[in-house]
Amino acid sequence: MNFGMVELDAGQRRFQDYVGDVLDEIVTDEVRDKLRRTGELFDEQMIAALGAKGLAQPDWPVEDGGSGLDPLRLRIFDLELLRRGISSIGGDMIWRAVAAYGAPDLVAELKPKVAAGTVHFCAGFTEPDGGSDIAAAKVRAVRDGDEWVINGSKIFTTSAHQSQYVFLITRTDPAQPKHRGLTMFLVPLSTPGIEIRPVHTFGGERTNIVYYGDVRIPDRYRLGRVNDGWTVLRGPLDAEHDFAQQHDGLADTFGRQMMRRSPIFRSFDAALAWARTARRPDGTHPIDDPAVRTRLGRVAADLEWAQCAEGPLGRVASSVAMTRCSAELVDLVGVEALLPYGADGTVGAGAVDDAHRFAQGAATYGGTVEVFREMIAQHVLGLPRAQRPGSKAFIGSGRETAGTVIRLTNRDLKKNRTFS
Repeated sequence: MNFGMVELDAGQRRFQDYVGDVLDEIVTDEVRDKLRRTGELFDEQMIAALGAKGLAQPDWPVEDGGSGLDPLRLRIFDLELLRRGISSIGGDMIWRAVAAYGAPDLVAELKPKVAAGTVHFCAGFTEPDGGSDIAAAKVRAVRDGDEWVINGSKIFTTSAHQSQYVFLITRTDPAQPKHRGLTMFLVPLSTPGIEIRPVHTFGGERTNIVYYGDVRIPDRYRLGRVNDGWTVLRGPLDAEHDFAQQHDGLADTFGRQMMRRSPIFRSFDAALAWARTARRPDGTHPIDDPAVRTRLGRVAADLEWAQCAEGPLGRVASSVAMTRCSAELVDLVGVEALLPYGADGTVGAGAVDDAHRFAQGAATYGGTVEVFREMIAQHVLGLPRAQRPGSKAFIGSGRETAGTVIRLTNRDLKKNRTFS
């Protein structure tokens, strides 16, 4: 990994100044306040304003409504967004799948709207009883002539209330194995029969549960072939899991990508400011205490190493660091750390409380850490796949039992039964 500094030339510095001026005009205090109050991922008016300047899709060619930014200028733009508290303007990973697998007339219709920042997508993957197993989708799509009828529900469909389309995985053939018999659709969220209900997380974020009741959509909204939805899904899913990233030395590591969504860095800055300015009864500052400096240093080191980890390792490291560091900062600062945004006497405008709440869900964002730990175990360490209740296992090597498949139970696992 190269930690060397990138020196900007005069043109790149002028671009940085230009982007800074644009963002200072668009990313106002009102926008930031709204995002913190509502827990939403983006502000629609902000994205539209960026789109008017070719910055909603900044890497797209100018003729397609973008700015044609090269990788370095794209990184400059990304960092300037972060400096203003905006972690992402999102949607690109879904659009790539739509552009690759959508009907030509649908792609032509949506592309200028995506560039203008007036059309947004959300991901309809998780189901209330499905957990992290996306391939176990039960939302049904049944063909009826030139239409499809969709029934079921999805949960954690973040930004559904702000989006125009949902990238929806459905079950179209229950008789096939679970990774087959799936079909992807881009469903207009204005379609009759769709109901969006808010879900407010402990971390202060707004997500949604979406119900589909006899929702009828034309076949033009199908992405890819019938029963081949897993192929369509894998691109966005791999991007979410950092498996499809083309690293050019400028992009964030996966650990950093996960942590930048969190208030953990604002929380650390707030705790550091508190340690420098708060007064103890004897008149000293907390920072004067070697034990306080040691604890702050430990947090800084934890946050630093977690940002350096890539792939599945980065996903696990970021979750561990956010959980451990946010708890440490709350314990260090004390009861004032738990005052929320807007309360009198809060530390760092509630940043410490924000980070602590956010960390409670850090093990589930972008895929649960249990899934990533298994990836590390199997694909990095070469360990066998974990056996859990409900897992399939082949038993027996004799004539009568060879090739027999059973599902493991808790009793099997407790007995440490060996399957050959």
